[in-house]
Amino acid sequence: MQRIILATRKSPLALAQAKLVAARLQAHRPGVDCELLKVVTTGDRKLEWSLEKQGGKGLFTAELEQALLSGQAQAAVHSAKDLPNELTAGLVLAGYLPREDPRDVLVLRAGVRTPLTIATSSPRRRLQIARLYPGAAFTEIRGNVDTRLKKIAAGAADATVLAAAGLKRLGFESWPGVEFHFLDFKQMVPAVGQGAIAVQCRREDAPALAPALDAATARQLGLERVLQGRLGGGCQLALAAHAAGDTLYFFHEKTGPRSLPLTPVEFDQPAAAVDRILGALGL
Repeated sequence: MQRIILATRKSPLALAQAKLVAARLQAHRPGVDCELLKVVTTGDRKLEWSLEKQGGKGLFTAELEQALLSGQAQAAVHSAKDLPNELTAGLVLAGYLPREDPRDVLVLRAGVRTPLTIATSSPRRRLQIARLYPGAAFTEIRGNVDTRLKKIAAGAADATVLAAAGLKRLGFESWPGVEFHFLDFKQMVPAVGQGAIAVQCRREDAPALAPALDAATARQLGLERVLQGRLGGGCQLALAAHAAGDTLYFFHEKTGPRSLPLTPVEFDQPAAAVDRILGALGL
């Protein structure tokens, strides 16, 4: 595979992530030629849709998967947290790039200390941030990262919540009119897969792509995604799980925030680990 076409969404963040994948593949296999196939997904077109009501899983991935199945692309680049647990038949995850900072960031309009209005389309973020600011009212927000930052700076709401990884990949260390406050895992548990870039492909192409990708991230997300699959996670459910070292940080609308110990062997036996985890959580 000397020429690899990478299917990607057209947003600035998606393109930045696709370029990182191209650089990783080219570093592993000097001489390989990577091109980007820019695709508009349903989620990109339907900016007026509520992701919570429509069911956001798959809205940002289906057209990329179709590009793989039709042979237009050899690999598709996704934010791992966008990927449904059930992949389209014939397609697999080749792996992931090394995981970036998985934390969420509270973006406050400059001068605001206690937000009264918080813009977020995520039930996961809404229920968790409400624990920090119980008096706040919520509204939805859509758009690229820079669009959301501009909206908060202009006063559309007092605050929003964004992924630290996205801000870093776009080079946004600061933004006029807002302040960034990084939330630790006890304040806000990240989404399953947050901070990871996933590379999807046809099953027969996986052996050529997998050696360039990161085994440690694959072990983390393997456990997180099995847990999500068992609980039926999606944009409508306030579910969060992050495996960090020897600890699983967890949030569910039925349990609230929890943390449980993990052993190294459980990353190699995710199904058994999830049985134990769900038993401990009473789910």
